[in-house]
Amino acid sequence: RTLLVPVTATRRKITMKLLHMFRPLVGVLPTVAPPKGKVPFPEKIQYSFLCLLLYCVCSNMPLYGIERAIPQNDPFYWMRIILASNRGTLMELGITPIISAGMVLQLLAGSRTIQFNQSNKEDRVLFATALKASGIAFTFFTAAAYVFSGMYGPLSTLGMGNAILIIVQLSFAGIMLIMLDELLQKGYGMGSGINLFIAAHICENVLWSAFSPTTVTTAGGTEFEGAVWSFFHLLFTRKNKITALRLALYRSNLPNVTNLMATLLIFLLCIYFQGWKVVIPVKYQRYRGQEGKYPIKFFYTGNMPVVLLTALISNIYFASQIFYSNEPSNIFAKILGVWERGENGQTVPTSGLCYYLSPPTSMLSIIYDPFHFLFYLLFVCTACAVFSKAWTEISHTTARDVARQLTQQQISVRGMREQATANLLKRYIPIAAALGGMCIGLLTVVADLIGAIGSGTGILMAVTIIYDYYESYMKEQMAGMGIDLAKMGLQ
Repeated sequence: RTLLVPVTATRRKITMKLLHMFRPLVGVLPTVAPPKGKVPFPEKIQYSFLCLLLYCVCSNMPLYGIERAIPQNDPFYWMRIILASNRGTLMELGITPIISAGMVLQLLAGSRTIQFNQSNKEDRVLFATALKASGIAFTFFTAAAYVFSGMYGPLSTLGMGNAILIIVQLSFAGIMLIMLDELLQKGYGMGSGINLFIAAHICENVLWSAFSPTTVTTAGGTEFEGAVWSFFHLLFTRKNKITALRLALYRSNLPNVTNLMATLLIFLLCIYFQGWKVVIPVKYQRYRGQEGKYPIKFFYTGNMPVVLLTALISNIYFASQIFYSNEPSNIFAKILGVWERGENGQTVPTSGLCYYLSPPTSMLSIIYDPFHFLFYLLFVCTACAVFSKAWTEISHTTARDVARQLTQQQISVRGMREQATANLLKRYIPIAAALGGMCIGLLTVVADLIGAIGSGTGILMAVTIIYDYYESYMKEQMAGMGIDLAKMGLQ
């Protein structure tokens, strides 16, 4: 027993040193000063709108130094909507470096590799500095990897000058995205910048697929890209109304009305499940006789399981693409994934791990390859459940942590002490985290199968983010009317 003391002390020193390594960067890295007082709600709307406008401008501004016709070798085309990324623009990387850096640091903190005390101001500053420095480092690394892996063509054709210029542009845009996210999170805007950019990118894609006025020349003639305009255009211009209706509902080369209806169905299902919650009656010691309710949502961890799953798959895809493009005959590269050009002109995995991690494209694909569907279904549901459970540990929202936070806020379950409250919360929080994450994974697979616009993962993320913004808006409105949210159990 006495031999364990120096080992524990040595480990504590090592973990503390890991976080203190970032202390010299505290005054060096760019940072956003916190607001001096509470920012009024109209100003939060203005800051959020300006940040969103700047993101939209950058996501449509092409990179300087690349060819106009970018090679259609884009293995991330179906995940770009989720990662707030746009091919060939300043937002090529999207939120991938930020999410990857945050995931690594949160896992290190959750596994106690890095000792992080949330109540200690110095630890919070050091952890925020470490997160920002890691995000910048991931941005530089990802930008360089994109260029040198041939995402914009061979380096010999591109030229070293253009290559460096592209890396600088991508890095600058990534750092700007980090600063915009910090600006909103420090209280100037509503919620997180990352969530705002994801929701905006997904909604933009859905609205464009539904109402795009662009015309496309196909084998059957000229058609509108937008599903709604195409529906009316086909019905009014085609003589055979049955064929026109079938084409508007089931055309495969462009968005159709069935995709739009599937998207609406997934939206409604997500909103329905968002209302599922268990309400625990509590009382406030600060206000004698005042009682309230503490809700535990079915989607307890929100959209974090989907975000972490997307980040994991995107990194696996990226590594597989690099290995296979350089050594296609290598056995390890083939195990990770074999990539070939598909019918839509995009490079898709046809075998290997990446193939089984990709969503089935249609209901017919289940018949052709049922093992692929079963593997993808089990992987997504299991991974979302595991990520959801792990996130409760990482974010300190387990039953034990919540019971401690309620005690610190002088809130208690009627007739129970802290330990009894923790035991009561253990009946609901672990189950809500696991089942909620599994349900999110199942909805993702269903949305992919029925052809929802923007992928099932994207729709789920958009709904959860918009719902969180709606709740924040309602809290701000109630606080503006002088309603005490603490007494109502809303804080």
